[in-house]
Amino acid sequence: MAAASEEAIKQFSSLMEQLEEPLKTTFQNVHQGNLRGTLVRFLKAREWSVPKAHKMLIDCLNWRIQNGIDSVLAKPIVPSDLYRAIRDTLLVGLTGYSKQGQPVYAFGVGLSTFDKASVNYYVQSHIQMNEYRDRVVLPAASKKFGRQINTCLKVMDMTGLKLSALSQIKMLTMITTVDDLNYPEKTETYYIVNAPYVFSACWKVVKPLLQERTKKKIQVLYGSGRDELLKVMDYESLPHFCKREGSGSSSDSLDGVDCYSYDHPFHQQLYNYMKQQSLKLDSVGPIKQGSLHVDVPSPGLEEVKIAETIESELHKLRGGNGLTHSFNRIKIEGP
Repeated sequence: MAAASEEAIKQFSSLMEQLEEPLKTTFQNVHQGNLRGTLVRFLKAREWSVPKAHKMLIDCLNWRIQNGIDSVLAKPIVPSDLYRAIRDTLLVGLTGYSKQGQPVYAFGVGLSTFDKASVNYYVQSHIQMNEYRDRVVLPAASKKFGRQINTCLKVMDMTGLKLSALSQIKMLTMITTVDDLNYPEKTETYYIVNAPYVFSACWKVVKPLLQERTKKKIQVLYGSGRDELLKVMDYESLPHFCKREGSGSSSDSLDGVDCYSYDHPFHQQLYNYMKQQSLKLDSVGPIKQGSLHVDVPSPGLEEVKIAETIESELHKLRGGNGLTHSFNRIKIEGP
């Protein structure tokens, strides 16, 4: 396998050497000097098929050009109150680093509502987070730990997850599609914590649909997952919702500011970075308000099947015993 892998990398590299502008420039923004690691990511995402990986990467580069992704970090969401509202309803933050040096991101899946801005703003913010991770966070981690770091860890908090939260499946599918097609293999492990019955029921029927490569990345932990997570990261890097066993909604955090908050140092640094990049790009006039419209590719067959399966399972749960009456009013959007 090792010999075959090296040959695939060699063939893929030869194909990418033939790039002309503007694909060549945007490819440099993708690999950030780590050419081999980038080729391996796309090869893994396409089961080491060089033709499929090449098509995937070319499609990604064209998507970046068509949607102005290279300059997305120079387009901060303004005014800051709107950005704060997005941070309050799309819960994500950087909490620290694993013992191996990977950035640890926390996601409040169950408590994210996506209801304070348009879809375009949420997609824009998510892509900006991805680009900042790839251009700033991962290079800084590599320098700090003295080795090349290409991936992160994600801790997904399901606290508060209800059938109503899963009505946002269309939004989540869009974000997942952007990641799968344009930022493949950036997450080494997904840790699921504080999972309620709703998640467990859906996971049972979704898991068989996932590719083996994807299933190996997902670990569903008991309760807050604190003890298991402490095997891969120090206490200081634990998300606030994992620090107290059995207390998923704990606000134990930096000076009372949790990692999701606009006031957290990570988000302040990110937002200030974008404002500085904006000034470099256009020093004339104030920063313009308005969301960046990004074309989100259609989800693949796997994503469609998963969304349909979740919807079917939710219909079963909605008709079951023991659910609150409010669940009967939930409308699940398709992909």
